[in-house]
Amino acid sequence: MTEMPPPCPECSGAHTYEMGALLICPECGHEWSPASVEPAVDTRDGAVRDAVGNTLTDGDTVTVIKTLKVKGSPSGIKAGTKVRNIRLVDGVDGHDIDCRIDGFGPMQLKSSVVKKA
Repeated sequence: MTEMPPPCPECSGAHTYEMGALLICPECGHEWSPASVEPAVDTRDGAVRDAVGNTLTDGDTVTVIKTLKVKGSPSGIKAGTKVRNIRLVDGVDGHDIDCRIDGFGPMQLKSSVVKKA
C-alpha cells in the first residue's frame, strides 16, 4: 500500500497529491517540494525540534537565527537574540514556543526560527 502524502503546509488540506517532484494541494492550489517542508513536531516521538534538529524542552534557552519583524515595533527582533526559559505550547499558526523577550515582552515564536543555545 502506498504512503499518503503530507497535508498542505498552507491550508492543512488532506487531499494533496504528487505530480512529478512536487506535491500539490487541490484545495488552495499551493505547490511545494516535499524536501522543503520540515515539520517542527517530530511525528515519530512528538518532540518539538529547533531549526537544526535539536529537541526542545520547557525551560531551555534558545537563540533567534534570523531577524524577525514585529508588528508595532520599528526594529523587530534581531538575529542572535537569546531567549531564556521557553515554554512549549500548542500555539496558533505554527507558533509553538511561548516566551518573554527583553525589550519586547511576552511573545510566541516558531521553533523553525530558533536554535538551542
